[in-house]
Amino acid sequence: MELYVTKNQKKLRCGITTGTCCTAAALASARLLFCVCGNKENGQEEAVNLRLPGGSQMQVPVFMSERTDNFAEYYVVKDSGDDPDVTNHAKIYAGVRILPDETEPQKDWFCDEERKGLYLTGEEGIGRVTREGLPEKTGQAAINPVPRKMIFGAVREVLKLADVSERVLITVRIPGGEELAERTFNRKLGIVGGLSVLGTTGILEPMSEKAIVDTIETEIRQRAAAGEKNLLLTPGNYGRGYVSEYLQLDMDSSVKCSNYIGETIDLAVSYGMERILLVGNIGKLVKLAAGIMNTHSKVADGRREIMALYTFLAGGSRELAEKIMSCINTEEMIPLLEKAGLREAVMEKLQEAIDSYVRHRGGSKVTIAVMLFSEHFGFLTQTKETAELLPYFTGRNERKDET
Repeated sequence: MELYVTKNQKKLRCGITTGTCCTAAALASARLLFCVCGNKENGQEEAVNLRLPGGSQMQVPVFMSERTDNFAEYYVVKDSGDDPDVTNHAKIYAGVRILPDETEPQKDWFCDEERKGLYLTGEEGIGRVTREGLPEKTGQAAINPVPRKMIFGAVREVLKLADVSERVLITVRIPGGEELAERTFNRKLGIVGGLSVLGTTGILEPMSEKAIVDTIETEIRQRAAAGEKNLLLTPGNYGRGYVSEYLQLDMDSSVKCSNYIGETIDLAVSYGMERILLVGNIGKLVKLAAGIMNTHSKVADGRREIMALYTFLAGGSRELAEKIMSCINTEEMIPLLEKAGLREAVMEKLQEAIDSYVRHRGGSKVTIAVMLFSEHFGFLTQTKETAELLPYFTGRNERKDET
């Protein structure tokens, strides 16, 4: 069964998550090893039926890799649909092994909560957790909770049908996963040596906004777990470059919030952050002056309208406001403001509006400062809390409170 979603008036094909791939391969391996009907033994392609966490059912093609008396392994060729996923077409393996009686469970193995003696771990190409704040413990394989539940559940059912009493270890691996992981956020999240096994519904939606927000939440959660109270945010690479080069702040622990400024503020508050410094290009952050907290152009643009309004409110003429409206981008607007002698006045109006909206979004538990810059003109303006907050972000951009 193929699933589709419509985004930006385009019909896009969904894919399957790495968690679904591992589950399908593990199910096929368990069936083969314990001679439960549903698999062919000639190694030909076949499919297993899975019920996904979201409630839908899906057939997933599987391929046999290896079989011995006490081990069976299948793999799935990852289909990411129309999503630009680094794991698309990767072979994702899951094996099932009967453990000898003398084998002691390793500390980094996951243990099934519903069946004693059923274990799971990651091997080649699966990342290992090195920092607190992730769902897995330090040293464990980066296999997220929902995929773990899916994998354990699929194999557990086979063991029940086959009346198996032996202890069983499930292994997952992704050859080439360490190289693929270099194109992900894993290293920044504290996951080294490979990829993560991910998924919440089992379905991979193209251009998933939720995946981006989930990554932002993970980074904030890690900082909170480490006792951090100060959060440095940049929407994109322009902001990161400016912060590093001109403000000379350490970028190692900054969080890239992309277009999801409002949601990032909400997450920061929910995880107990007390101070937020947001630094970004005026082309994106000017939208905050109209209360637009998702700055993606498909959600709202309004840059010309916002700049024209505050130009007029700062004393600019209608003619100047009309010129602002005819500009392609904010970089074109600044020379017009300078020529009219209104750059500082307009920037002052902008920062006042931005300050009002971000304070309203953050509430009383967090102090938020915003700095705007231009790619060509450098620093433009900052909200009134910036001078107070900057000392908390110097040296290390996020320091633990000493209290």
